[in-house]
Amino acid sequence: MNNNPNDDSAHQSEPGGSRGIPAPEGPSNLIDTNYVIGQDNFATTKFGISVDIHGKVFTISSLTVLAFVIITLALQDYVEPIFNAGFTLLTVNLSWFFLLAANIFLLLAFVLIFTPMGRVRLGGAHAKPEFSYIGWFSMLFAAGMGIGLMFYGISEPLTHFGSAMGGITVENGVRTDWAPLGAAAGDPAAAASLSLSASIFHWGLHAWGVYAVVALALALFAFNKGLPLTMRSVFYPVLGKRIWGWPGHAIDILAVFATLFGLATSLGLGATQAAAGLEFLFGIPNTNVTMVVLIIGISLVALVSVVAGVEKGVQRLSQLNMVLAFLLLAFVIAVGPTLLIATGFFENLGSYLVNLPALSMPFGREDANFSQGWTTFYWAWWVSWAPFVSMFIARVSRGRTVREFLIAVLLVPSIITVLWMSALGGTAIDQVITDNYQGAMAAALELQMFEVFSQLPLSQITSFIGIVLVIVFFVTSSDSGSLVIDSITAGGKIDAPKPQRIFWALIEGAIAIALLLGGGLNALATAVIVTALPFTFVLLVACYGMVKGLCEEHRAVRLAETY
Repeated sequence: MNNNPNDDSAHQSEPGGSRGIPAPEGPSNLIDTNYVIGQDNFATTKFGISVDIHGKVFTISSLTVLAFVIITLALQDYVEPIFNAGFTLLTVNLSWFFLLAANIFLLLAFVLIFTPMGRVRLGGAHAKPEFSYIGWFSMLFAAGMGIGLMFYGISEPLTHFGSAMGGITVENGVRTDWAPLGAAAGDPAAAASLSLSASIFHWGLHAWGVYAVVALALALFAFNKGLPLTMRSVFYPVLGKRIWGWPGHAIDILAVFATLFGLATSLGLGATQAAAGLEFLFGIPNTNVTMVVLIIGISLVALVSVVAGVEKGVQRLSQLNMVLAFLLLAFVIAVGPTLLIATGFFENLGSYLVNLPALSMPFGREDANFSQGWTTFYWAWWVSWAPFVSMFIARVSRGRTVREFLIAVLLVPSIITVLWMSALGGTAIDQVITDNYQGAMAAALELQMFEVFSQLPLSQITSFIGIVLVIVFFVTSSDSGSLVIDSITAGGKIDAPKPQRIFWALIEGAIAIALLLGGGLNALATAVIVTALPFTFVLLVACYGMVKGLCEEHRAVRLAETY
């Protein structure tokens, strides 16, 4: 180990060099290695196009994904039953594993907040944050949730409300309803409370617990230990210098697969909802052709942001997202059941905390359809997004202490989620209970948001803003993901040539198209769970590496302060 921040012998390249990651500022615990970032890369320029790629990781990842896209598009009628069967097989048999893993991530994050390791600063003891709190929070929220909250912010509470009101049904000794926990048959108030707490559960602390732990590990090993900003670096305490060989290649390839299919699921959901909104507002037919055109068009728009980079592209679009999202949220609060939303925020937060132990229980669940069909999908989705979101969060969080980082990443987005669900989901449920409006309940998931807006003033404007938000979230997800995947497949470089980012942005759109045409939403969900399964094991091992690295960093800083 090397505790001298001015000695770059342990660093892979000079600060400000091609890798773009500055050396730690102040006392740190750099890892001694002779590895030079990019030493296994293939770099060339032909016809004015530059590439700088890790040969093995890029080649295996890109060829495998391209083969998947081609086969899925060519054999659409054959792959759909396979996707459906795979979804059932994995959710029925492995639901407990995903729930248990998510609990471990969240508990670890909370424990670290209260330990002395919370004082460790990412980037070294003297590092300063690169972004303001507003800019930082905007990027956290836009990268981590995005399209999903637009798609499920109304449809999930409504769906759970209907299931809870229907009560428990049993056939041949097996519970067949989809209600969370014990349902709330015939009790609208209890059903509303249960449905909103279940929705918040899926989008709250557990989701951000996954992101927080993985992002912290990535930031620590990149900014404090001097390793590349890739998943393999987190495994140095476990694998040592073998992370530069095939074990490390396999970890990064799995990260690429998980990220691509997690992103494709979000892009597919976004295209589905945008197409439904365009039909609702303008009568444009909601067909596969419309969704494919949307994905292609928005992917091309995303390329502009990808080329612009984080500061000019991603940050500005993320801030635009936040402004539009909060304008929409404020409007719904103002013209909807304002008092109900205000009181509901605290009631739903309390209900969520009360139901949290039961909702997160991995074993002995009677509400199997809910826990397997809803929670398992979400937890797999968050794991598949973990490399992308966590690497992005890590990249923009240099200069924050571990405690500050974990509190912000866990609590700020979770509180916003409670407000979002209480406002939009609460308004939708109130329309059913108070106004007896059944239009949203009877509509398809992707249409429910527009049906709810149709009962509010200025419905055409709010619905249009909803479509714009979905599209802009689509763009930020695509360009953020492209930056991250490009870093992984470029051997850890974060300023690799722009044509590589363009390639991955196009690939994300192609996967979304293939999955939608090859099986619709079931195909999207299955792809997420299949790719998330092996990566969940990877992340659990990464937790050990992260804790060990934090302990060493804390000791190094304490030692430097002593002398």
